[in-house]
Amino acid sequence: MIFGKYINRYYLKNAPALLLGVAALILVDYMQLIIPELYRMLINGINSGQVLVGGAPVTFTAQVLMQNICMPMIGIIVSMVIGRFLWRICFFGAAIRVETDLRNRMFDHSKDLSQSYYQVNKVGNLMSLYTNDLETIQECFGDGVLMFCDALFLGLLAFIKMWQMDRSLTMMAMIPAFLMFLVGSMVSRVLTRRWEERQQAFADLSDFAQENFSGIAVVKAFVKETRELLAFRKLNRENEEINVIYTRIATLLNILITLFVESVTCVILGYGGYLVYTGRFNAGQLVEYIGYFSAIVWPIMAVSMLIEKTSRGKASLNRISELLDAPVDVADRPGVRDLTDPKGEIEFRHLTFRYPDGEYDVLRDISFTIHSGERVGIVGKTGAGKTALVDLILRIYNVPDGTLWMDGQDVNTLSIRSVRSACAYVPQDNFLFSDTISHNIAFGVDAAGQAEIEHAARMADVHDNVAAFKEGYNTILGERGVTVSGGQKQRISIARALLLDAPVLILDDSVSAVDTRTEKVILENLNRERAGKTTILIAHRISTVEQMDKIVFIDDGRVVDVGSHAALYQRCPDYRKMVDLQRLEDELGGGNQ
Repeated sequence: MIFGKYINRYYLKNAPALLLGVAALILVDYMQLIIPELYRMLINGINSGQVLVGGAPVTFTAQVLMQNICMPMIGIIVSMVIGRFLWRICFFGAAIRVETDLRNRMFDHSKDLSQSYYQVNKVGNLMSLYTNDLETIQECFGDGVLMFCDALFLGLLAFIKMWQMDRSLTMMAMIPAFLMFLVGSMVSRVLTRRWEERQQAFADLSDFAQENFSGIAVVKAFVKETRELLAFRKLNRENEEINVIYTRIATLLNILITLFVESVTCVILGYGGYLVYTGRFNAGQLVEYIGYFSAIVWPIMAVSMLIEKTSRGKASLNRISELLDAPVDVADRPGVRDLTDPKGEIEFRHLTFRYPDGEYDVLRDISFTIHSGERVGIVGKTGAGKTALVDLILRIYNVPDGTLWMDGQDVNTLSIRSVRSACAYVPQDNFLFSDTISHNIAFGVDAAGQAEIEHAARMADVHDNVAAFKEGYNTILGERGVTVSGGQKQRISIARALLLDAPVLILDDSVSAVDTRTEKVILENLNRERAGKTTILIAHRISTVEQMDKIVFIDDGRVVDVGSHAALYQRCPDYRKMVDLQRLEDELGGGNQ
């Protein structure tokens, strides 16, 4: 069995099923221990011609054989079949429910974890928690309860039967069992540690495979298939070695248990045969005693398996607990209210921000205002802090009190859900799901109709591309949208955001992969369709934002100047230099044509 703060609750939650399973198991164990008595009657009846029925000797006849041995045996077999079916349904069904509920809790907690958690923990490692570790927990819960209860009740009942027949023989038979417990307790610690190493090796292997499959185009482009294959073989070999070590220890434990069991058999045959020779036992009683010991062999073996499974379960539960114990860094404070009827006004007041694991401030003393309905461009060099600004608007990270306001309210007094619902976002990486184009565009609006989806696609100037596909909007995209071009991915992502029709639209460098003609079409559509709504556009090309109502020029985490394109060009030397350099690149053919 396995215990821990995230698993104990399930024993109480599934108590009715577990208790019914235990009752069925006790019935099976009790019936199983009647069988050796029937063996004794049969052997003694054949040898002496008489059997004891109700304490009185009766001549062994075919009628006695049928009534007192065969018919009870049939009843026992039927009862055991029903009981075994029942406890399997109860124990294993409860284990599956535990696995399902625990997976739901893990996923629910995972979606609330901040971005910083996923920057540290890789996808392959997390997926191993949802697969291998949860499967181990499920096995340990179901099999653990079974093995513990079976070892306890069947072992105890068989031991009582053996003790009643001959105490000295039973004491001699239990010596190897005592040694087995000592060995098992020592080996279990080693197994726990080795299982943790095994699971980590599997996670590393999953991480490597996932990254290579996601980046297969890069691997092929740089002709690094051989290097990646060798690296995978190294990880695979390490995984093999760790699994072999674990299997050796587990096998050694099983061999030792088998040795102890066989040694007890030798004791029973030797000393039991002596008891028959001296007349303290008859042949039927010796067969009965061996039958009881055969019944107790499974509990002894179950203890061995229980030690091994518990060791695995503890290691997997520790890994799962690390996920469930991970703090939710970005969460609503008590007493927050929803942002109702958002207008799209955003104000930064002397905001300074550093990433949770950062060594320096990426934003320093940021102050500017985006009025409701304004079209605002944010420009600056790579690493200037542009994306950090929108991450804070979307509450991806915690914001210092009094530094970010929406519609005149401190965002820390507003629920994160309502703030994010007021924004439509097109990220830099343009993530697309492995689903149809239609479902990708309608991701933010569950009740979107086909006409609305196509209108959003036209706004993003991607409708003609989608219509050219054989399946149209029903085309299934590959993982992360790998089956479409970079420009098409960007435009599908823009369509997804436009369909939401939120008061605030944020595009983070979202037209960098399209040509200037397509960019112009998209910007014209935005200006027309989003009149009166706030639009924030982050870009590297000045031409993308020069028609905006306001441009925020950022450099090295600071706001250098805010104003229209013409005003910034006149009064901001750094901005003018950036504009001139980009114009020169365009003239020399370096820009997008």
